[in-house]
Formats: sequence, C-alpha cells, structure tokens
Amino acid sequence: MTAAKLHADEADTSAPLVRALLAAQFPQWAGLPVTPLDSAGTSNAIFRLGADRLVRLPRTAGSAEDVTKEHRWLPYLAPQLPVAIPAPLGQGRPGEGYPWPWSVYAWLEGEAGAFTEPDLSAVELAHFIAALHRIDPADGPPSYRSEPLAARDQGTRAAIAELAASEGETVDAEAATAVWEAGLRAPAHPGAAVWIHADLQPGNVLTLGGRLNAVIDFGCLGLGDPAVDLLAAWYLLPTAAHPAFRAALPADHADDACWARGRAWALSTALGELRYYRDTRPAMAGTARQVIRRVLTGRGRPV
Repeated sequence: MTAAKLHADEADTSAPLVRALLAAQFPQWAGLPVTPLDSAGTSNAIFRLGADRLVRLPRTAGSAEDVTKEHRWLPYLAPQLPVAIPAPLGQGRPGEGYPWPWSVYAWLEGEAGAFTEPDLSAVELAHFIAALHRIDPADGPPSYRSEPLAARDQGTRAAIAELAASEGETVDAEAATAVWEAGLRAPAHPGAAVWIHADLQPGNVLTLGGRLNAVIDFGCLGLGDPAVDLLAAWYLLPTAAHPAFRAALPADHADDACWARGRAWALSTALGELRYYRDTRPAMAGTARQVIRRVLTGRGRPV
C-alpha cells in the first residue's frame, strides 16, 4: 500500500519498496518485517524495520538533501547531548524506482510529545537546548531556519491576513501582527550562530514515563539564532511552565530580546503550517492552532 502523499512533488513510498531497497542494498536486514508507521512528520515516510530499526524515505527532493547532513553530523552531536538522538546505521542510495538517498536508523523508544510533568520537562528540554547550543559550531551547515525574522516578514503577514479571513479559523490579525512586529523590533542575537534543532515540536520529542527520552527529526539542523529553538516553549509547554524553561536556559539565550524573537518564530512557523497543512494533515493543523492560541493569549493545553 502506497503511503498517502502530503506534497505535490512527493515520491511514491511503500513497504514493498522498502523491502526491495533493503534486498538490493542491505541484504543483512532484508528478512526483517517492515511496518509502515503513521508518523507525525511530514518530511519522511517512516517504516519500522524489525524490533530495533527504522527506515526513513524522504518524501521530496528537498528532504532528501538532509540525509547526508544527518549522517555526517548526528554522530558528532550525540555524545555531547543529555538525551538520545537518532543513530544512523546505513545510508541508502537511489534505486528500485526510488530517486533519492534514504536512511536506516536505530529505533528509539518513547511516546511523542507526552509530557506529564510540565515544569520538570521544561527543565529537561532547556538542558537539551543549552547543551546543543554549546557544541562547537565549526564547519556546521546553516539551519533550514537560519534566516533572520525580517526575511519571513512578507510570508508571515500574508499568512496572518489569509487565515484571519478564512472561514472556520480564529486568527486575530491585530494580536498576531503585534507579536510579529515585537519580534522584528527585538535586537538580533549578538553572538555567532549556534547549533539549533529548529523544529522542536510534539512529534519530534519522545518521552518515557512522561520524561524526555529522545529528540528526533533533525532535518532542520544547522547553525542559526538560538531564539529559533525557543519555539519549543509554545509548541511543547503550557504557559505556566515557561518560567522554569527560561530559568534553565543560558541567560543570553533567554533574555527578553531572545524570548521575543522565539515567540515570533513560534507564531510564524505555526501560521505557515496551518496555512499549508489544514487540508492534508489535520493533526499538524490542530497543533498549529494550539500554538497560535498560546502565543496570542497565553492559554491552551499542552500539545
């Protein structure tokens, strides 16, 4: 059965394709069962491979560009981080009608985004971010979200206007514009770019027993403004846990200017996701609505 498509330029993916790719390139794993997973992610089709591996097939050419980056940098970052991140086991080549490189990874246990102790989780999340930001950035590539906020101005304002006028949506254009402009006015990060995950959303953190166990999906990984990773506050935490989150971060990565930029990043990202996925990915659109509500009102349950 072919996986449902989310993008106009998406390749066909399926369990039979995965089996054929494994048989041709990784015969040592070809006999393992292959099970499609209903992942929250939108960049890769995910298949569980046996009990302790998974296969990721990029859905688009743009996502395929991340494969080499992840195989190069994740093993470098992993020993310097306080929680597990994906461990690449094999990098596949185009073949069997599939056009791009692909990956085999070790399986990581956990439940996506299910924090049960928000204040404790806020500290654990902050410690992960702080550790990532401390890693030597030498030779690191730019993040997918490495641009300044000003470069997103036109698209963000267009999304605000479109969603505010859309039937069934409740985006407050005035409030959203005020948050966005506050981020634009905030002073820029004064130091060098740092390593950022840049996509700390519910589907990209795994918990065990309500505690942070792993961070996954590093497609946006690279160097950028530390404020980008603060979008996690609005994507992953209730507003009441924000003080604990900020207090556990390095002071210069959570000052008022950085916080304002992070809030603007959360808003811009969520607006873009709601605009793009509201008809094709209801779960992601629902998360985006929750984030927008939390950014604009300070209310909303954890997602």
